Amino acid sequence: MAPLDPHKSVMAAKRICIVGAGASGLPSIRHSLLYGFDVVCYEAQEDIGGLWRFKPEETDKASVMKSTVINSSKEMTAYSDFPPDDETANFMHNTHMCKYLEEYAKEFDLATYIQFQHRVLNVQRNDDYESTGRWMATVQDLKSGKQWSEVFDGVLICTGHHTRPYLPAPWPGQDEFKGKIMHAHSYKDYKGFDDKVVAVVGIGNSGGDIAVELSKVAKQVYLITRSGTWVFNRVADYGRPVDSFLNSRFYSSMRNMFLLQAMPSFLMEASMQTQLNKRFDHKLYGLEPKHGVFRIDNNSAHPTINDELPNRIASGTVRVKLQIKFFTENGLTFVDGTSIEGVDTVIMSTGYSIEFPCLENGTLIQSQDNEVDAYQFMFPSVLEHSTLALIGLVQPYGSIMPISEMQARVFLAVLSGESKLPSKAIREEHINTTRREMKKRYLSSRRHTIQVDYLPYMDELAQLIGCTPPTWYNHLLSFDPPMAFASAFAPYAAYFYRLRGPKAWIGAREAVLTIEDRIVRATDARRNGSCFNALKSIALQELLFFILFIILFAHAIINYFSN
Repeated sequence: MAPLDPHKSVMAAKRICIVGAGASGLPSIRHSLLYGFDVVCYEAQEDIGGLWRFKPEETDKASVMKSTVINSSKEMTAYSDFPPDDETANFMHNTHMCKYLEEYAKEFDLATYIQFQHRVLNVQRNDDYESTGRWMATVQDLKSGKQWSEVFDGVLICTGHHTRPYLPAPWPGQDEFKGKIMHAHSYKDYKGFDDKVVAVVGIGNSGGDIAVELSKVAKQVYLITRSGTWVFNRVADYGRPVDSFLNSRFYSSMRNMFLLQAMPSFLMEASMQTQLNKRFDHKLYGLEPKHGVFRIDNNSAHPTINDELPNRIASGTVRVKLQIKFFTENGLTFVDGTSIEGVDTVIMSTGYSIEFPCLENGTLIQSQDNEVDAYQFMFPSVLEHSTLALIGLVQPYGSIMPISEMQARVFLAVLSGESKLPSKAIREEHINTTRREMKKRYLSSRRHTIQVDYLPYMDELAQLIGCTPPTWYNHLLSFDPPMAFASAFAPYAAYFYRLRGPKAWIGAREAVLTIEDRIVRATDARRNGSCFNALKSIALQELLFFILFIILFAHAIINYFSN
């Protein structure tokens, strides 16, 4: 779908309501201002940061653990017009992540537009919604208790999906268990777990992190998994961030054009499993799943990112156990017949439920096993107007922050009239196709309902508003070899999507060409990055595929001009 005239004037009088000033809300404010909208953001907390601002108290708000480190590298996490500092670690601790958000807000004066300690109680279609698409938001000042309602032309819901802890149906005997049962949402840090026996249920990222942390102080930690998992390191060959090559155009193209199409899927899967098992034998360590790593035949699952787990298993401080069969008064019995006794605490790392209690008192969007009917996971299909969007309702292979920013750009471009969404029928078909493809690729689970791959998803959104980045050969034809090389091999950070299109950023090219500098200087401030660093993590067979591709491309060009 082609965008409309990008120079069409914007109706600056339109009022925008943004709910939440976290990692999705902040870029929503930023781009609302770029479009000239009258924007207000309501944030229930006292400061920005959302999930990334650690909360030591028990709360119904989203919060990281005190020790949480981001799983995506700083370049793949950064917003499109705010590269991180050179000295910032490639994988930021949550306090540094929060600092980045604070500096982003300060750079663009976003706090001016945020009403802190204000909770949006309800958002409902206004009386004139059918003709105008407008919304009425009921807001409460948490300090004074005062409530009022306001009408807005557009609403962005930026509250995330980590606030409603999900607990599975109780196991037999669970009610008689004398120890403590808690959800990972309530876990803050290791304090109080000294010399305790702890069972962690679930081997996602949170479960792995909790097990590793507690294994250093607890008497014993048991990590309980129903299906196992493939474990990735944050750091790949030569110490480079693993996502710096997994999210490059080169790797993505080779995987999609050659490996997935030319190579039988079982061979590609075997190659990936061999690479992961070189680090540690997943079967030997009790983690080997029946599902594949990246297979597309209903046999894949989201992997776990953890650098320390194999070492903790090797040291015996973490013991991997199979699914629970039943609880006893003081322990657990597993499906393989083994048992453990003297368990003090069971921590349920069992995910979250997708709910929107502030949208028409929770009735507007119904989630069935975490499935939501929304075009591009943004625009609820139940609505006739595209004047409300869910921002950040995705589980990406990659960082969510640049995706949330791109979603906000799409919503605002549509609301401004610069771009237009496909017809309702096409949107419905897209929802159904996406759901079928997801079920074909992943194991059936409430965990696999909002999965997206970073590059394909960003490209789809970019196409909607006309900001698709130039290809590497476009740069070659423009006599810009440095950008051609970066477009092929560099981490495909958000800056690429500001090179052209609506609200293009003049600093985007420089940000792209200095990615390697910032990666290298995170650990050695005296060194400059080299564009050839990006080649270090590329396997020989992938490089050969690329050379073959160049030969085929050159052959096609020669044939074209000879005819």
